[in-house]
Amino acid sequence: MNRLRPLVQLQAATRTYTLGGKDVEAVCDVDLALQPGELVSIVGPSGSGKSTLLHLLGGLDKPTSGSVVVAGKNLSRLDDKELATFRLRSVGFVFQSFNLLPAMSAWENVAIPKLLAGARLRRAKPRAIELLNLVGMGSRAAHRPKELSGGEMQRVAIARALMMNPRIVLADEPTGNLDTKTGCAIVDLLRSVAYEQGDSSNTRLVVIVTHDLGLAEGADRIISIRDGHVLHDRPGAELEPNHSRHPDGVADGTGSDTSTPGTTPATSDKVPAWSRQHSPQEQSE
Repeated sequence: MNRLRPLVQLQAATRTYTLGGKDVEAVCDVDLALQPGELVSIVGPSGSGKSTLLHLLGGLDKPTSGSVVVAGKNLSRLDDKELATFRLRSVGFVFQSFNLLPAMSAWENVAIPKLLAGARLRRAKPRAIELLNLVGMGSRAAHRPKELSGGEMQRVAIARALMMNPRIVLADEPTGNLDTKTGCAIVDLLRSVAYEQGDSSNTRLVVIVTHDLGLAEGADRIISIRDGHVLHDRPGAELEPNHSRHPDGVADGTGSDTSTPGTTPATSDKVPAWSRQHSPQEQSE
């Protein structure tokens, strides 16, 4: 088990929404300590509060009470501009629907966080290509999302999440639009992101929200949540044989994706979530 100092600490974290004149506790009195170099799965039924918990970890929302402290920063004390900077520079987000911009190539999508940080596109290209090579997509760098399969698009999204070299990667149902074999390869890739990027001083915390208990078992920790409460926090199981990994530590990008290009809802013209200036006000799952 990783013995590094916790990167994220939640103390009595509660998030309450007012819906139809009633207060609903989406997350209730949660205490957690999450360490770098760790792959954590959060599981639970729809409406259990797992996505709200992920939003609290990533600074997309603030607790109504209690605290969320990341790398020594209490997120509740940050204003909207400071939270936006935190999300951009410290957290990489991966979503079920990929959220790739359809008019941009794979490498341009990967470069978006650098553009938001003020860099020029051409100066961001070498790093974007490097990350696409890391996730097995270097040969597809010039392709647009509609020319990529679901698994390929999710690999591009993971590369984008790594563009700012964040300490935390948060993945909300990253395999939800993928077949089982491709989903296993994506989880293997996220596992390599947690274990194999950087030295002990800057290893990453990777947190995955998933309905798939089989995939969740491959994590270091499995946190079960229901009705906003953490029910269980236990170690994961050993990897199953079909969770293959590329010899150099990166999940194999060849032969593992059986989805068809252009058949999965892939893109969004909306501003990516990591650049939002305001917290979501509606209740999340």
